[in-house]
Amino acid sequence: MSSRRAAWPLVAVFTAGYLASYLLPTIVGRLSVHLGLTPAQAGLVGSALLLSSASAGFTLAGRVERYGSRTPARVGLVLAAVGYGSAALAGSVPLVVASVMVGGFGSGAATAVAAAGIAAQRDPHRTSSLGLLTVSATAGALYLTIPHLGGGHRLPFAAIALVALLVWPATTRLNGPTAPEESASRITGRLPHRRSGLVLAGGMLVWSMAQNALWGVSSRIGVVQVGLSEVTVGAVFAAALGAGLLGVMGAGVLGARVGRAVPIGLGTVVIAGSIVVSSSAQDLGSFATGEILWNTVYPVVLSYLIGLAASLDVRGRWAVLAGSASSVGVACGPLLGSVLSEEAGYPAMGLILGAATLLVAAPVTAVALHTGGRPLVPGSVRRRGGAPAALLAATTGSLSGAVPKLGSPEQAVTELRVRRRRLVRSAIRTAGPDGGPGQSNAYASTSDR
Repeated sequence: MSSRRAAWPLVAVFTAGYLASYLLPTIVGRLSVHLGLTPAQAGLVGSALLLSSASAGFTLAGRVERYGSRTPARVGLVLAAVGYGSAALAGSVPLVVASVMVGGFGSGAATAVAAAGIAAQRDPHRTSSLGLLTVSATAGALYLTIPHLGGGHRLPFAAIALVALLVWPATTRLNGPTAPEESASRITGRLPHRRSGLVLAGGMLVWSMAQNALWGVSSRIGVVQVGLSEVTVGAVFAAALGAGLLGVMGAGVLGARVGRAVPIGLGTVVIAGSIVVSSSAQDLGSFATGEILWNTVYPVVLSYLIGLAASLDVRGRWAVLAGSASSVGVACGPLLGSVLSEEAGYPAMGLILGAATLLVAAPVTAVALHTGGRPLVPGSVRRRGGAPAALLAATTGSLSGAVPKLGSPEQAVTELRVRRRRLVRSAIRTAGPDGGPGQSNAYASTSDR
């Protein structure tokens, strides 16, 4: 997958894939109100949607290069449009559940393609920040619009389906499938940095579960515990997502200046505190403060986590696998939040989720510290540990992430001889078929005069 292609098609596909999880509070809330489901049942429907999305990511992990990004993205967007469109038209719970699982699989396929493409970009962190910026802006606009239009559970699903259709033309700018021999040579190879990748994937699973457990019930906290109207809650969410836009823009400006460990570790601590504030809110001020602070820092940390996963393998395999593990956590979030809030109440739920967020901060930050010697941007020189070598940028037809070793036959060697204080230029002729690989090269020397 070429890193030279424009990033905006990937950003568009990323937006379509991520939008369903951003609209989860209004989806769960409207399913509960308009289809007569209990909060736990509505949360279970949301979990089914996101679990289907995660399964698509695991299915496509490591296969995007083989199929190309264009075809899986188109299939995913079509499934999203058909699935969410059918859910908008369905009036019975079984049909809604079946439809959202189809739509969720399409969202997951689009997200997997975007994650693999972002990993192959020259600056993965910048591209992921742009994606989060776009999806936050889109979700914020919908949160300002949907409460004024009614429409029950149909309107959120119809909005997601419409976005998928609008993004579909952007897939013409994505890569097609590679030639069979080229694909076979590029997808082989051991998955690098397995221990760091597994720790990161497990940490993102728990981290995302805690975030989405609160996000899935945030609407009910505002309506039931604080006593706000749906319009007011929608305005708070829009303001929170607007603050998230500023946070993502700040993360894009900050970039690699302080590395990844500080934003991930410190940001996760702030997130844990804001979860407690939001879940224990009793008035509009505290509820808005918790939600705005949380949504400001959450996408910042997420953008660095996505960049961290992308840095472990520029082919995008860890980006897709860690993203899919995160999707599993996101999928379990609504059900976990619904069960905890029903059994223990919203304040106790917030304390539990905040503690889980703090616990997972340590291993994820340790991965960021451990991989601190690897550059944020492919193509830069690795300066810590080992021999200095340039990382190859991911380009079409090249083996992404390969680092040449000193003395390897692929490196061009120029020999300079000094004879009687005169430079001797030596032109090196590489041994060809006539001289075997073990024979020495022939030199043609001329003296400087």
